[in-house]
Amino acid sequence: MDYTILVGGAAGQGIETVVLLLEKTIKRSGYEVFTYKNYMSMVRGGHNFMQVRFSDEPVYTYSSKLDMIFALTEETIDYHGDRLKENGVIIADDEIFPDMDICHLPLAKASRDSGNQKTFPTVGFGAIVKIFGMDIGIAEQVVKENFSGKILEVNLNALKWGYSLVDERQKLPGKKDERIIINGNQALALGAIAAGVKFYCGYPMTPSTSVMSYISSKASEMGIVVDQIEDEVGALNMALGAAYAGVRAMTGSSGGGFALMCEAMSLAGILETPVVIVNAQRPGPATGLSTRTEQGDLRFVIHAGHGEFPKMVIALRNPEDAFYQTARAFNIAEKYQIPVVLMTEEYLTDYMITTEPFDFNKVTIERHITDPADLPEGRYKRYMYTYSGVSPRLIPGRSGDKTVLVDSHEHNEFGNIDESVETRVNMMKKRMRKLESIKEDLQEPCYFGAEHPEELMVAFGATWGALKEAVEELNRSGEKAGALVYGDIWPFPTKLLNSFGKKAVNIITVEQNFTGQLESLIKEHTDLRTSGNIRKYDGRAINGEEIVQSYYNLKAKKL
Repeated sequence: MDYTILVGGAAGQGIETVVLLLEKTIKRSGYEVFTYKNYMSMVRGGHNFMQVRFSDEPVYTYSSKLDMIFALTEETIDYHGDRLKENGVIIADDEIFPDMDICHLPLAKASRDSGNQKTFPTVGFGAIVKIFGMDIGIAEQVVKENFSGKILEVNLNALKWGYSLVDERQKLPGKKDERIIINGNQALALGAIAAGVKFYCGYPMTPSTSVMSYISSKASEMGIVVDQIEDEVGALNMALGAAYAGVRAMTGSSGGGFALMCEAMSLAGILETPVVIVNAQRPGPATGLSTRTEQGDLRFVIHAGHGEFPKMVIALRNPEDAFYQTARAFNIAEKYQIPVVLMTEEYLTDYMITTEPFDFNKVTIERHITDPADLPEGRYKRYMYTYSGVSPRLIPGRSGDKTVLVDSHEHNEFGNIDESVETRVNMMKKRMRKLESIKEDLQEPCYFGAEHPEELMVAFGATWGALKEAVEELNRSGEKAGALVYGDIWPFPTKLLNSFGKKAVNIITVEQNFTGQLESLIKEHTDLRTSGNIRKYDGRAINGEEIVQSYYNLKAKKL
């Protein structure tokens, strides 16, 4: 079984309420859930929709084909009616498209009869529960957890009204509920909390804001300071101040806010202060499409900051990956005293998916702070020349009789300003040696597909789920396909890429940007040449069906 329900209408009509109730009810019935959001940057009006896909097998992305449409507006049917499967159903209030051959229900009347006309979405939810044969007891419990007071009773009435309006079309047998349901930003925030973050600051910017919101919701319980700053310039500078003082610090924004952090990125580089930064990508330039998705910041993030200094960039692939990689990022930042940038994208930040519960026991907190007693007598060399490029790090106030000097100017081993040629050359070599050390901790891209792929697809970040389903479908159809999906992307790992790429017949890059930024990295760092590419840059996430179709289009043109 594999079903997709689309709920569409205008902002402010309760789409999110319906979907929240649905995904929780389906998940508690023991099924895999994937919820995809597509919304405009307005509080009221416009056309928004959300899709809930569920199955008895794991699902990794959304589907273009629909089994049901719950239409709150006429536009929903206009925009999505042609995506309905042959035996699909559209449910709508009997006042919407009265002449169409759809399932007309007296939803508005039922919501008034339930005691509150604002319960219109809950009436529709009740109808959906009945049509798919879900357990109304589970649905009632979900409603009780999401409403309270007087509004609880009217929503329970609305659920029952909706349930009574339709006949059951199929029966979903209940299963054991063993999974969690979570989105990318929640997972990322949990990873930071597990890693021991103690200071998070930022300025709200879609789609990064919910990272700060989630950490803030746990701040008192976990002893974390969360501060909303006046702008992103101040955000990274404050995070660096907290890190200098010895706590694990983090900030985040989207591309426009990350652009304002670039000067402080360079400051992190020369101070050699560990910090973790989130860049939740959305389409630019400038404001672009503020609630849509893209992978257009890859080159920008890799080269962010003036001057040359080491950094690490990790592209997050799915919520599970976001949890563990975020926790790992703090250890790497501290081990090498560098900024680590976590790249995510609106699609991953917002979609909800069922996954295995995260294992907090797998997260290790590796502090890399020097004991003053282990240092030689005399002045403390904060920027001591070392083979690895990493110098001993002390924390002000916890450094005994040692003074911790740092400076944004070029400096000598002690931290004093020094503009001599010898110091400049030696400091540059020291800092950049970290890049070689970092390579020891690099993770190669994850691979899935045929053991010896002839068709190798290469991607990064949140295209992981779409590729997972696309490769499975291609191999069922007789192709020998495989995919490499990058997480660690700077410094750029090449071992697996060379191993698979040199044996593959075709190499196809899959990315959500116009210029092929991953493809350019491959050409820059390997001798491999791609046979074709699949690019999508309209602000909407690519799915597995689109990748399969694009692959066959390329094949028809004789790759």
